[in-house]
Amino acid sequence: MVDLSQDRVGEFRGEWCGQWSLRPVGGGVEWTVVPEGVRPADPIERLRAELARANRRSRGELL
Repeated sequence: MVDLSQDRVGEFRGEWCGQWSLRPVGGGVEWTVVPEGVRPADPIERLRAELARANRRSRGELL
């Protein structure tokens, strides 16, 4: 899913009190968003997010 307010790609984790919980691709701190503020991620957007995570991991950065 793409959070339109932050232009971030996240994985859907669940719904609570009318808000959706998203988590960065590959792990990290979850955030909440209203369902109207997201759209499905294109395959290229998902691939970019996964590649960015792999690059951070290869540099030894904390994930």
